[in-house]
Amino acid sequence: MSENALTSGDFTNENEPYSLFGTWLEDAGRSEPNDPNAVALATVDASGLPNVRMVLLKDFGPEGFVFYTNFESQKGREILDTGKAAMCFHWKSLRRQVRVRGAVEVVSDEEADAYYATRPRGSRIGAWASKQSRPLESRFALEKAVAEYTARYAIGEIPRPSYWSGFRIVPVSIEFWHDRAFRLHDRIEFRKAESGEGWTKVRMYP
Repeated sequence: MSENALTSGDFTNENEPYSLFGTWLEDAGRSEPNDPNAVALATVDASGLPNVRMVLLKDFGPEGFVFYTNFESQKGREILDTGKAAMCFHWKSLRRQVRVRGAVEVVSDEEADAYYATRPRGSRIGAWASKQSRPLESRFALEKAVAEYTARYAIGEIPRPSYWSGFRIVPVSIEFWHDRAFRLHDRIEFRKAESGEGWTKVRMYP
């Protein structure tokens, strides 16, 4: 879809959200200075208080949107407790935003192993050394842990920690927002009532 079509508000040729998202992500890859796959991830704790932080999208498709993390981290625990999450992509250079909401499932061990193997060696060591979201007595304590795991896995492959894996958000809604003059923005929401059903597309007031 061309930039001119998007500017004119023409979403009518898109009947499912993933191809449109793929186009926007490719555009962001050409225009964003850093991490076009960065996304704000929202979860809720046991008290009902929301939390939001940035993560990196690592895969997407008709099955959903995938990111990886330490399951013992705050976000990991909250997602495992509720089974729900939301995402918001914002590409300022393009004046576009995409919001995703839905249930969350854990990726397969095969998927997690395959992605983990692609990470830089230092990042794989970091997955072992960091007790994510828990109090850290000093920077030295973290550096000491990194040194210990670096020595432990000095030779050969670094296994994936059992507590480190991926989540897949399976959307019930995906909303596309595009900036237009005088705050008369374009908003198109794709909705799915139940897993397996087709998408319903609704144009929303800005």
